[in-house]
Amino acid sequence: MIDNICKFLAESFSRDFASWILGEAIALTKIEPSELSVEPIRADSVIFLESTKIILHIEFQTEPNKNIPFRMADYRLRLYRKFPDRQIHQVVIYLTPSQSLLVHETTFRIGALNHEFNVIRLWEQPTEIFQQYQGLFPFAVLTKTENPTDTLRQVVKQIENIADKQVQSNVAASTAIISGIALNKEIIQRLLRSEIMKESVIYQEILLEGKAEGKAEGIAETANQIALNMMRSNISVELIAQFTGLTLKQIQKLQKLSAQKAQPPKSSKTKRSPKA
Repeated sequence: MIDNICKFLAESFSRDFASWILGEAIALTKIEPSELSVEPIRADSVIFLESTKIILHIEFQTEPNKNIPFRMADYRLRLYRKFPDRQIHQVVIYLTPSQSLLVHETTFRIGALNHEFNVIRLWEQPTEIFQQYQGLFPFAVLTKTENPTDTLRQVVKQIENIADKQVQSNVAASTAIISGIALNKEIIQRLLRSEIMKESVIYQEILLEGKAEGKAEGIAETANQIALNMMRSNISVELIAQFTGLTLKQIQKLQKLSAQKAQPPKSSKTKRSPKA
């Protein structure tokens, strides 16, 4: 779910991302990964945005990944094949603090091939930048802040001042889920009002997934499936309760049932009867 939210924000607030990453508020439109594919691109965290002069390739990562340098070189060649005259700006954005050397790698080398790309470690970014743009509000608590809770509190005030209710709802829901990387879910629940988030396209997406995957019709079954989808994204039971209307006991029961289904079946060995 984190990947999908990051993609949604980058695509919906492309000017904000361009202002942050490129230093210029350029209007960018989405490039479908299928346009670049010799083989399908399956990385959920990949976003390609374009203007008439530049292509911005963003990849969000929550954990270090040794394959990132190769993937960035691979995507760069695909982009060149399709858009040989465009400027290409590639950036990997790491969301979760890490001591791994992998989050500092900016080069792919093999033989005479040497490809460089950019890396942003959010925990090193100044918080002020992320309080200037609506599309960046959800990432503010992951930045270089001394007090993530106070930062979230300030962001919530800014979200409440967004005039467009749909935008307000989308930003609030995105903030609630992304902030879970750094903050206790109870803090998020206390500061962000659930009634704002329920109008978001993010909530509606979870709702649609629940309807599509649900085996039985009815509100109760849909709510259960939504809860299961959110559990898979490690969202707190309190926040799930706010979104679905289920009680904590109902959600805990679903957790137990889901865990039981996930367990591999015990192998049964049939005993052979002794030969006569």
